[in-house]
Amino acid sequence: MKIILDTSTIIAVITNEASKAKIISVTLDAELISPESVHWEIGSAFSAMFKRQMVTLEQAQSALKIYEKIPIRFVNIDLGISLSIASANKIYAYDAYLISCAIENKSPLLTLDKHLADVSEQNGVEVLRID
Repeated sequence: MKIILDTSTIIAVITNEASKAKIISVTLDAELISPESVHWEIGSAFSAMFKRQMVTLEQAQSALKIYEKIPIRFVNIDLGISLSIASANKIYAYDAYLISCAIENKSPLLTLDKHLADVSEQNGVEVLRID
């Protein structure tokens, strides 16, 4: 089974958040896919954590070593379709990329972001929710 991962799920795993075990359980033996943008969003997430003094550079670098071991296949998505999704749903392009990726790959999206999950379902995407 293919599963589309968003940034929130990856960050949760590599920073040992409470949802880590459940995410690993759900994704075990799955083909993990993300739009290429997720790779850069990981860096943005850590830079935001630096600003809020939530992590040190050393902690972020340790987390990145874990991230590099996760077998994610990064895919290119159709920018035009993604912008149509963003416009129709009044969402950021990064969220639209994930929805577009799930639609193009006919695969469920795993996210911890409730709003993204709701909008994804409104667009016909199956969402795997972690409670």
